[in-house]
Amino acid sequence: MQKYYLAIDQGTTSCRAVLFDENFNVILKKQKEFCQIFPNIGWVEHDPMEILNTQIELVQQLIKELGISLEVIQSLGITNQRETVVLWDKQSGKPIYNAIVWQDTRTAQRCNFLKSTKYGKTIHQKTGLIVDPYFSASKIEWILQNVTKAKELLAQGRLLFGTIDTWLCWNLTDGKVHATDVSNASRTMLFNIHTLEWDDDLLNIFNIPKEILPEIKNNVDDFGKTNFRTLSGVKIPISAMAGDQQASLFGHACFDSGNLKNTYGTGCFIMMNTGNAVVHSENGLLSTIAWKINNKTTYALEGSVFIAGAAVQWLRDNMGLLKTAAESEQIAKSVEDTAGTYFVPAFAGLGAPYWNTNAQGAYMGITRATRKEHLVRAVLESIAFQNKDVLEVMMTDSNQLVEAVFVDGGASNNAFLMQFQADILGMNIQRSIIDEITAKGVAMMASMATGNTLDDFIKMIIHDKIYTPKMDDTKRKFLYKQWLKAVKTIDYQSFL
Repeated sequence: MQKYYLAIDQGTTSCRAVLFDENFNVILKKQKEFCQIFPNIGWVEHDPMEILNTQIELVQQLIKELGISLEVIQSLGITNQRETVVLWDKQSGKPIYNAIVWQDTRTAQRCNFLKSTKYGKTIHQKTGLIVDPYFSASKIEWILQNVTKAKELLAQGRLLFGTIDTWLCWNLTDGKVHATDVSNASRTMLFNIHTLEWDDDLLNIFNIPKEILPEIKNNVDDFGKTNFRTLSGVKIPISAMAGDQQASLFGHACFDSGNLKNTYGTGCFIMMNTGNAVVHSENGLLSTIAWKINNKTTYALEGSVFIAGAAVQWLRDNMGLLKTAAESEQIAKSVEDTAGTYFVPAFAGLGAPYWNTNAQGAYMGITRATRKEHLVRAVLESIAFQNKDVLEVMMTDSNQLVEAVFVDGGASNNAFLMQFQADILGMNIQRSIIDEITAKGVAMMASMATGNTLDDFIKMIIHDKIYTPKMDDTKRKFLYKQWLKAVKTIDYQSFL
């Protein structure tokens, strides 16, 4: 009998449900975008109930369309946008506030203050993270301080916190399981990556009570069983959970130290497996946990580019320069270069290696000769330049020479971007044959509960396209030098 594995992939702008066969080929996927909420400048929120209902709807659609028996689904894995915060009432199951998204910068002032004190060093040493509003802790603190309902429920012992994985798991198990995994926990700024526990010192810094936090589990573990009332009462084991970038690293079979992947989504997330060692960065990268399986912890270095595909969406939705994101490829190819135009997409500050929360986006080098095509191309090139920023310091920090980057994500389908990325890096770009590599990664993890091993997965990895560098070294160095000049030229404060 054919075996299937189900993955729930809850992203920043859309929800997915993906069914894989036992060789991890995609049988069917369902996807739906959900609402982005921007209450104030720098604030980004989601409706947790919309996310939950959308995910359940997609699973129901997928099962109905396939017409398969639910008994053949061996296990389910959940992967998710990380750092995003939900607090809810454990009696009613209702959120007390919108989910505050990882992109949200409302707590920048608080984080800048902490960074300037002794706590900044403490947080970095214990968590491997830079103190930044990107992570969960200051968002939780903000809700506890500013939402009246939070104070009321906390006093009654009814308040729960979770990142999106925890929120989905709690609901899918009808409130029976309040848990997270080490990869998601490591992104909260409350988790000690050395002791692998919630850290009392960190909780005290942010005034967060431990009792609202979920239990921490391995990535492959018992997360309960689903209770989809409308799916014939069949209970599917939830056997794995992982943050989306860790799931992607796993999906590429980056199981050895030095293996590296880049996911091109709303942002870009570059992650390198560093084995059983915590590698502390001297250049603003993050030390984090890749996964913990069979009680063995694998660590990683990560650099985050906040704005990648989101910049293309901005061209489409805000500026009206594109009808679809996909047409950016042909528009960029229609001109030889950007005519000296550079774009710094600092819509939510700049991530690694700059970590400047005050930075705001800007075009530079615009003249009367600048056309729409140049502006579009400059946006795509900015994605590649930001990735080079991260890879340069990642190789330095890890003392690893990277020869190839495994890539996935929506923007990895853009042939212009991938070729320019190979050119500006001077290394091969290997694109996965499966678009849904994040979902695949967590499905692979979930299958380990039924007996699969890492060796089984290595045999299944196929890349459908390898982009090799074609740009000469002189041009590569010149273009990158100009990019660095553009980043440094912005007078951040004058835009505030």
